Amino acid sequence: MRLLIVLPGALGDVIRGLPLLGRLRRAHPDAVLGWVVEPLSAPLLEAHPWLDRVHRFERRRGIRGYLAVARDVRDAEYDVALDLGRSAKSAILVAASGAPRRIGFARGDSREGAWLVATEHLAPQGIERAKLEQFLAFGGHLGIHDPVVEFGLRVADDDAAAAATLLDGLSEPLVAACVGSSCPSRRWWPERTAAVLDTMHERAGTSAVVLGASADAEFGDAVVSHMRSPVRMLAGRTTLPELGAVLARAQLAFGPDSGALHLAAALGVPVVSLWGATSALRSTPFGSERWTITGRTACSPCFLKECPIGRECMRTIAVPDVVALAQQALAA
Repeated sequence: MRLLIVLPGALGDVIRGLPLLGRLRRAHPDAVLGWVVEPLSAPLLEAHPWLDRVHRFERRRGIRGYLAVARDVRDAEYDVALDLGRSAKSAILVAASGAPRRIGFARGDSREGAWLVATEHLAPQGIERAKLEQFLAFGGHLGIHDPVVEFGLRVADDDAAAAATLLDGLSEPLVAACVGSSCPSRRWWPERTAAVLDTMHERAGTSAVVLGASADAEFGDAVVSHMRSPVRMLAGRTTLPELGAVLARAQLAFGPDSGALHLAAALGVPVVSLWGATSALRSTPFGSERWTITGRTACSPCFLKECPIGRECMRTIAVPDVVALAQQALAA
């Protein structure tokens, strides 16, 4: 069997798709498994032991990017294509694969008419079911009922060495503040993030590292400017494999909904997550469901990228509450 996963999007989604990949590999050890992914998340998959082929989708190239990856997946002659992306973007690539079996979400769980491309549909999932469980439902549809949830991520030796250099001088326990998010509506505040880190240092002797993408560097600098305790600012200063290696050395990670938090959880790090615009029920990092704080407003979760009322849901999340959960997670 030759099977293609189409999930080009955000890092957090790609990470939550890995347990499905594991189930597919265990059920079909001789299958050829491929994945269509955008460049940002591609390094996570390119050395993954369960995957045979990575098809890079250069979406920024516009129609040329679509045509290039479409040719690539069609030439691979897949028998089955799974549309985990549930959007027009992913549906176009599923159709382009030419796979005779094209499995997608039901109409109510898809967007932009993506369900029209599928030859088979999952049972309705519902908006509050965890995304990881929704992705695993593709395995159930294929007759795979494996209870194991694994991500298969390993830190390479050179990335571990790079992380050791980046964190040199910081003592354990190490707390990773994952400050970034693809949506501004999800952000917390630099001074509150700093207050959590300083309080954890006072109570548990922790040091801190601030992590995020290049777009989060200004926010990260603001966090550091409010701090009194040991900290290393690495937002925008690591590759994705190095980010994973740094997170793997942490004893705790916290922050708003972001791909970095899902990466930390997939590497076995306890995660405290802060929720407002998005849903904790749908997206909490796996294994850390008990360490969530959700903002208290009538409009949450709104799933908006930009908040028109100043992120009131996130404003209701107080520093002492985050610290209390962080201490619990650190002690677990």
